[in-house]
Amino acid sequence: MAAHKRTDTLIWGLILITIAIIFLLQNFNVNAIDTLARLWPLGIIIWGAVKLYYGIKERQEEENHKQKQP
Repeated sequence: MAAHKRTDTLIWGLILITIAIIFLLQNFNVNAIDTLARLWPLGIIIWGAVKLYYGIKERQEEENHKQKQP
């Protein structure tokens, strides 16, 4: 459960950093919104890959824990 809370705070931190970078780029007249509008599916792909990775990792840890118990 602690690892889940840690990843949640990590994800929210990344979201806040991304929003801040977008506003910063807007101040330098870089149109980050258009780029973000084209690449938003990449965020969903990365989110899914992270969920998949942690799901597989958790399953392997459970199997290893069951094998170690007599």
